[in-house]
Amino acid sequence: MLSRRPNVAKANRELAHALIAQGRFDEAIASYKRVLELTPENPVAYRDLSMAYKGLGQMNEAYEVLEASFRLDPNREELEHAIQHLFAGDFGNAETLCRGVLHKDPNNVNATRLLGEVAAELGNQKLTIQMLRNSIQLEPRFFGAYIELAGELLDTDELEECHAVLQEAIKLQPELALPRALLGILHNKAGRFEQAAEVFRTVLEKHPDHGVSLTGLGHALKTIGRGEEAIEIYRHCIKGFPAFGEAYWALANLKTFRFSDDEIATMEENVDDGNLLEESRVNLNYSLGKAYEDRGSYDQAFYRYNRGAKLRWSKENYDPAHTRTEHDEIITTITSEVLRQNTGLGNPDPAPIFIVGLPRSGSTLIEQILASHSEVDGTHELPDLPYAINAINQQKPAGLDYPQALPLYGEALATIGRQYIASTRRYRGDAPFFTDKMPGNFASVGLIALILPNAKVINARRNPLDSCMSCYKQLFYKGQKFSYDLVKLGQYYLEYQRMMDYWNAILPGKVLDVQYEDMVADQENQTRRLLEYCNLDWEENCLRFYETDRAVVTASSEQVRLPIYSGSVNSWRRFEKHLGPLIEVLEPLL
Repeated sequence: MLSRRPNVAKANRELAHALIAQGRFDEAIASYKRVLELTPENPVAYRDLSMAYKGLGQMNEAYEVLEASFRLDPNREELEHAIQHLFAGDFGNAETLCRGVLHKDPNNVNATRLLGEVAAELGNQKLTIQMLRNSIQLEPRFFGAYIELAGELLDTDELEECHAVLQEAIKLQPELALPRALLGILHNKAGRFEQAAEVFRTVLEKHPDHGVSLTGLGHALKTIGRGEEAIEIYRHCIKGFPAFGEAYWALANLKTFRFSDDEIATMEENVDDGNLLEESRVNLNYSLGKAYEDRGSYDQAFYRYNRGAKLRWSKENYDPAHTRTEHDEIITTITSEVLRQNTGLGNPDPAPIFIVGLPRSGSTLIEQILASHSEVDGTHELPDLPYAINAINQQKPAGLDYPQALPLYGEALATIGRQYIASTRRYRGDAPFFTDKMPGNFASVGLIALILPNAKVINARRNPLDSCMSCYKQLFYKGQKFSYDLVKLGQYYLEYQRMMDYWNAILPGKVLDVQYEDMVADQENQTRRLLEYCNLDWEENCLRFYETDRAVVTASSEQVRLPIYSGSVNSWRRFEKHLGPLIEVLEPLL
């Protein structure tokens, strides 16, 4: 059409959308710019172009386009100043200006959208979501807002609303792959892996090289134990996008996969390309680390792990002092006396089995053993206990946050316990017990004892250096910010140990320590000990845990489908000469 009628703005816009769907952002930006040339007074055209720049990670250009669009707004002066403050990192003044515009003009979509950007920069996810909802109400065909809102809702596990938002986005752009791919990601997150695979396959029928859908399909297949099919999908993705770091890391993260010489060469060719998105380079560094470790080239492996960690660390915000302060408050508040005064006030349901500890310390193995028992549903790392803490902070009884608010709850502790049981029901089957493998719950053992006094808590332990090095060479999807710096990682381990020592002192017998090395050396006796603690009868299936057919969403998904092996014991020694800073921090434990 454009070869005959190059000045049709609608055709240029639709072409740009189609190019975005194929990942051809530079060409799409050229088409969006053409739309602006043809319709310079069209605010939607500015928003389209801004979203395209954001897709490329070019935030400077995205904000410049937004600023240019403000000349169409009667409040342009305040908005221009607001975005200048945002660009300079002065989020407080940016927020004040946006709120000033909205006080005068509550329906100003530019101020609404900009306030959402400010909230995102400040880490205020609740406000970000509200501003995106408002943007959609003010401009119901604002496709980019639907996509951003869906992403935020996915991140906060508000899956029902996210599903509705994606359905609206699909109605607006039925031919685009992205909203349907996000729907597949939603199903993956909800544990509906077969449904997710079906959605991704539907997208790939029309867009056979859509990278997000290919990796999403691979993740779904890997999780349900179809590893060979997943490898084929990831490799198909790499064939279409040789520099797509996520696909390489998906292969490396299978743990049992080995890269070919050609794949390593392609990664080396792209890993330091400054034109790639930084996240792709992070993925490629970690993937190369795994490839070289598998080949026994441990110095090269550490170089790549370390380089990937430094790139990721530059984007993280972790303060060990904040962690220590949080733990100090818990220790000061949840005392033996508080536990004694509230004995019997929690919800008596014995169903939960919490598995806590540092990531990569054998928790998935413990979960798989328990999930092989007929009376236990294996779930995954559930966010519900952290959500309960967030709910306490939002309610602020007597103006207090968690943990200071806990002693005020009294009989209402049972309500928090019931809410946890109710919210986790969606992950369970019909078994009387279920696992919750969120590792960071180690700091919440006292909370568990108050709200769910009959719940079990298992502490997955491993040699501190093996545990920390395994974390350091793991690229986590989100969270675990402490793991990308060796010193901070060691400090976090000391905090974990401090908290577990405290719980063992005031709650003797509440927590069962399971040492990974002991499980490897004496599987049957350690399994019997584990089942006895959980009040479960002996079942031989628990020794053949690798035969259990279930979805496993963590990085150990392929490893727990194999019999126990000893290859990971003392694996830190491969990198010993590089670990001086970590060893020094951990010296009190070693």
